[in-house]
Amino acid sequence: MIRSMTGYGKAMLETPQRKITVEIKSLNSKQADINTRLPWICKEKELDIRNLVIRKLERGKIDLSVSFDAMESEQVPVINRNNVKSYFSQLKEISGELGISDDAGLLAIVMRLPETLRTEKAELSDEEWTRISGLTDEALTMTDLYRLEEGKAMEKDLCKSVAAILSYLENLGAVEGDRISRMREKLTTSLAEAVGSENVDRNRFEQELIFYLEKLDINEEKVRLRKHCDYFLETMKGEGNHGKMLNFISQEMGREINTIGSKANDAAMQKLVVMMKDELEKIKELTLNIL
Repeated sequence: MIRSMTGYGKAMLETPQRKITVEIKSLNSKQADINTRLPWICKEKELDIRNLVIRKLERGKIDLSVSFDAMESEQVPVINRNNVKSYFSQLKEISGELGISDDAGLLAIVMRLPETLRTEKAELSDEEWTRISGLTDEALTMTDLYRLEEGKAMEKDLCKSVAAILSYLENLGAVEGDRISRMREKLTTSLAEAVGSENVDRNRFEQELIFYLEKLDINEEKVRLRKHCDYFLETMKGEGNHGKMLNFISQEMGREINTIGSKANDAAMQKLVVMMKDELEKIKELTLNIL
């Protein structure tokens, strides 16, 4: 069973304090490319979240976001007493030297100076982390199920394309017919017209002709292509994730199809080769998105 690298999952939880949402989007990629968008309270757990993603989804271009509502209201400004006292005492000393006695005005000035207020940020409790990790795991499970459903649809398309290639391969035998005999006759006629049949060394000509026609034989390529197609289907239906392996096999299929095309030297056979290449391109495009 194959899995697509395209997936989507979302999980939400409402508590008396806030609503937590975890959303995951996944696309194809050669490696695990994880992009996280986390609130400040979760930054210390980013590595743990990344490990959860890799264990579940393995690879792909993955965007994960965790959002809290009403988090800003929890950032309560607190007066920095030591700084305020230090500023006030210094300004009061200067005011005394200048004969100014407006203490209330001094306090207003002090509160506008730097570092008189600080924001106390709440820390992530174990209970909240348990909730977030649980939601992340839920969203990852949904994404994995989405990938599995996408994989089922892709498997049908792949089987259809491989079956089409095998069908075209069978048709090659009918189209090929007496291609070798026709090539022999054509070469014999061309040579006779060029130098005259009486000037041809028949033994040497037969040796060269056999050597040339052997290069046009495509039986080995047909056998290898059929085996590659069978191996592709076997690998696709096996357990585990074989996206890279399937891509490698499709490349081997392409080599055999290209060799058949280069040896064909026949319009009808070339047409079948083009049709096989078209199906192979569909296979390659799909395998790039298989986990």
